Parts: sequence; structure tokens; C-alpha cells
Amino acid sequence: MSQINLAHPRHDWTLDQVEALFDLPFMELVFQAATVHRAWFDPSEVQLSQLLSVKTGGCAENCGYCSQSAHFKTGLKAEKLMDAEVVIAKAREARDGGAQRFCMGAAWRELKDRDLPRLAAMIGGVKALGLETCATLGMLTPDQARQLKDAGLDYYNHNLDTGPEYYGDVVSTRTYQERLDTLAYVRDAGMSTCCGGIVGMGEQRRDRASLLHQLATLPAHPDSLPINGLVPVSGTPLGDKVLKEGQIDSIEFVRTIAVARIVCPKAMVRLSAGRDEMSRELQALCFLAGANSIFVGGKLLTTPLPGQDEDSALFQDLDLRPMGVKTAAPETVAAE
Repeated sequence: MSQINLAHPRHDWTLDQVEALFDLPFMELVFQAATVHRAWFDPSEVQLSQLLSVKTGGCAENCGYCSQSAHFKTGLKAEKLMDAEVVIAKAREARDGGAQRFCMGAAWRELKDRDLPRLAAMIGGVKALGLETCATLGMLTPDQARQLKDAGLDYYNHNLDTGPEYYGDVVSTRTYQERLDTLAYVRDAGMSTCCGGIVGMGEQRRDRASLLHQLATLPAHPDSLPINGLVPVSGTPLGDKVLKEGQIDSIEFVRTIAVARIVCPKAMVRLSAGRDEMSRELQALCFLAGANSIFVGGKLLTTPLPGQDEDSALFQDLDLRPMGVKTAAPETVAAE
């Protein structure tokens, strides 16, 4: 582990070094990632987050994977921003179901100032329930970021989606630099960042390495790092491409989780979209490789997630527990 410092996260990774991690023998890569994970976290704990689409469909962006884009015919109906009372009630249900963080997502290119009062009411109400708050609302201005912080928002999600080299194949209505600028405004406002990407969009391994290189060389690593597996939606350019050519190999997905854990060791590495299609064994490998956060609740924006009973059974079989839930220390077995 000559490249890895277990005591201090690095910010000077080169792209070649990140790609070299991907190229390690699988068992060695997972071992290194698990070692890093244990240096910073309890490997038996997993954070539970729930995401609600508070404004669905009709987005002006042309992200080639997204069912909510107004550019593609996917059969998804555009809806207005939900009332704060409805969102708070959903958050209460999420908390009672075991979620520790509640995320609110709106299908916008950028946040409009006119929507800030209603969003502030949502954020304040969710925070009053004792939940961590997170939102993904598109691009922000510096002043909007400060207002969200003042409203009580803990985390802001703004994914890079992929590496800069492949970005032009994914979306053309927003530049990579605009994504980086929004992340800077969020950090400057004092909020934590949630930032990751999507794999399985037809990109190459170098592109996955480039995404993680971008995250690992930010001024501050993301506090949460979601890794989404593309859920192909018919009618979207990338969805149709993947439906024709096939989805990302499972072992390659685990490699991506492991490298994310190594280069951003303090981040909550989250299994996000696509988990409903993962086998129990694949999810177990991801947890072994350093994933320690999942989305729960049966639905992620417009894509399905496993149900509560399935997740509870998986946690029981893997001896995992929700983060913050304490259990008795295991009994030691005396040597004969």
C-alpha cells in the first residue's frame, strides 16, 4: 500500500495512479479497500438514507440517462413542486422506517429564487424531525447556497456523473466546470458535499478512473460519494445504448467501489441507483470493498430500490446494522 496513507487522505492522486488501482488483482484491491475502510469506519455499520423526488419530470437538461429530461419521450409526467407539509410527512415515515438522512431532489437545471421559501420550510421541518437533511436542486448561485445553509441544509448533492473526457457523451446543457462551480459554492457556504457519479453508461475504465480522480483531487473530498449503476430507461439515449450493448460487469462495479473507498477514505461511499438489480452476493462484495451507505425506501427518484424486508434480511445475514445502532460486543472464543 505504498500509495495509501491510512492516517491522512491524499489530494495529490494522478489519473494514472487511480487507474493503476483499478488494474490491481481483484483480491488485492478489495483487501486494500477493506483495510482503508476499517481505518476510518466500523465495517459493520451502514448509513441508511432515503430520497424523495419533491419535483418530478420536465427538466430542461438533456442528461442522456435521465427519464426526467424534457428532451426525451419516456412516458414520465412532469409534476409541480410538492407542498412542504407532504414532504415533512414523508420524512417522518422515513425516520420511523430507520432512515438517518432524508434527501430531497428536484428535476431542475438550476434553483429559482422563487422556490427558496417553500424549500426552506421543507428543510426546516425535516431537520426538526432529527434527520440529517440533503437536497439536490441543480445548479446554485453563491447566495442560494448560503440561504440553503441558513435554512438548515446539511448536505448538498451535485454529482459529476462521469470523468471530464466522457462528459460530452452524457450531457451538453451544462458544462463540467459549472458542476465544479456549484460544489465550490456549497463548500464556501459551509455545507457538506454529496458528490459521485454513474457507471455503466457505456464509458471505459479510464473514464471511471477519471471520475474518481476528479473527486479525489477536489479541495475537500465529498462527505458522501454515491456510486450509481445506470438503470437503463427506454427512450433515453444512454438507456437505449446500454439495453442494446449490455450493462457494466459486476466485478468492475465492485472495483469502482473499492477504488472510491481508497482515494476518498473518509467519504460515505453509497450504493445508490441500480441496487434493486444487484444480487445479495454483489451487494455483500460492495460492502466488503468499502461501501457503507445505501438508499432505502423502495424507490430512488423514479427508479426502484429493494424493500425494507429485503434490506432487513440482507443486514441480518451479513451481520450489518444501521449506523448509530449499538449492539452488544461479540463474545470472544477462548483458545483451547
